[in-house]
Amino acid sequence: MKINKEKLQKLIEEKFDNNKTKFAETIGISREYVSKVLNKKEDNDSAKLCNAIILFCESNNLNYKDYIFLT
Repeated sequence: MKINKEKLQKLIEEKFDNNKTKFAETIGISREYVSKVLNKKEDNDSAKLCNAIILFCESNNLNYKDYIFLT
């Protein structure tokens, strides 16, 4: 699994007013880690972040496949 960074950034902009801290707190991941992934300083195949995105999507009636590439 790989994160679709562009779509995830759009989700953060639209649902969280571009507030990465609020997004990170909501999914239970540190803001620093989310920023590293989005800024390409960390691999975008993080199982930890992918799982958190899937759980967030399921609880908010979103399709996680919009934010995660299944490889």
